[in-house]
Formats: sequence, C-alpha cells, structure tokens
Amino acid sequence: MDGKMFGRLALVIVLAVAVTATAVHRARENPSDATRPSPTLRSETPRADPLRETLRRCQQIGEAATRDAGCLAAWDENRRRFLSSARRD
Repeated sequence: MDGKMFGRLALVIVLAVAVTATAVHRARENPSDATRPSPTLRSETPRADPLRETLRRCQQIGEAATRDAGCLAAWDENRRRFLSSARRD
C-alpha cells in the first residue's frame, strides 16, 4: 500500500469516528428532550363537509359522474373554493 492510499484510508477512518462521536454527543446532550412529550395539534373533530362527501361519491361512480347534475355542481363549487382569493374560516 502506498502512502497516498494509506492517507486516504486514515482520513476516512478519522471522519467516521468524528461523525459517530458527534452523533453520540448530540444524543446524550439533552436527555430531557426525549422525555418531553411532543407538541400536538388541537384535537378537535373535523367538521363534516358535505361537498367533500359529494366529491367522494362522484369519484366512486366514475364516468357516470360527468352526466350527474349533483357532481357537476359539486365540481363547480370545488373550483370556486379553490380559486377564490378570499380565505375561508
């Protein structure tokens, strides 16, 4: 093995040891973070959206939805909501 190859091998080993030592140090640095419960979102039940249910029904009936007046109206309302600039509460 020539000196250049030995130097590269030594560099790779040193870098691997440094990365491992950093990972171990960070894991031990703040053990209270592991026991602290993670923040959760508000757990409220989502409001039933009749439009979403209609769109699901239209998706399930397939091509027949293109001739269904209810599906056409639901798609129109969905486009209106999606493309409107006003924020919905």
